[in-house]
Amino acid sequence: MPEVYQLHILLREISPAIWRRVLVRSDSTITDLHYTIQILMGWSDYHLNKFTIHAKSYGVYHRGGLCFPDDPDEILLSDFEFRHKERFLYEYDFNVDWMIDIRLEERRALDPSQIYPVCISGSRAGPPEECGGPIAFMAWEDEFHPSLVVSRLQDLCEDQVDEMELYLHEIDHAKWWLGKEEFDRREINRRLDIYSKRDEEWYGAVFE
Repeated sequence: MPEVYQLHILLREISPAIWRRVLVRSDSTITDLHYTIQILMGWSDYHLNKFTIHAKSYGVYHRGGLCFPDDPDEILLSDFEFRHKERFLYEYDFNVDWMIDIRLEERRALDPSQIYPVCISGSRAGPPEECGGPIAFMAWEDEFHPSLVVSRLQDLCEDQVDEMELYLHEIDHAKWWLGKEEFDRREINRRLDIYSKRDEEWYGAVFE
C-alpha cells in the first residue's frame, strides 16, 4: 500500500514567501511531481525543468532541452527512500532560474477516499513565468504595489497632467497585482483533480 507524502514547496529568493503544502502519493512519478508543481505555481509547463535528488538530475524532457538518463514516468518518489525533513531541488526556466526547495514534512496513511495530489495550504499566487525571474519579480512588485500606484495617480491628478496612457498602464498593473496576489487553493485543486484523472484532454484543461 502506498503512503502519502506531505511536501512543503518553497520558491527561493521571494519575500514575502510563496509556498505550498501538498499531499502526494509515494507511488507518484517524477513526471507527476513536475506537473503538480507547475499547477501549484500557476505555470504553463513551457520552459525546461530539472530535479536534483541525491546529487543526480531528473526531469521531464522538452524538445531542444536536457536529456535525462532515467524515464521520469518510471521513477517513483518512493524509490528515493526520503528521510524525514529531507530536501531536494526543482529548477524551472534556466534563463531566469526559478528554484524551488521541496521538503518531506511527514508521511501519512493513504486515504482511499481522497484524490491525490491535493494542496492543503499555501501563501500568495505564483509569479508570472515571463516576469524575468526572482529579482525582476521583486522589483516589479515594489514598483507596482497598489499603494504606490494610488500615490502616483494622486500625484498625476494634483498636477493636472493629462497622460492617459500612463494612467491606464498604472491601473492595469495594479489590477494584475491585486488579482494575482491571492492564493487560490480551490482553483489549484480543481486543476490537480483534472490532472489526477488523466483523460485525453487533461493537458489543455490544466494549462489553458
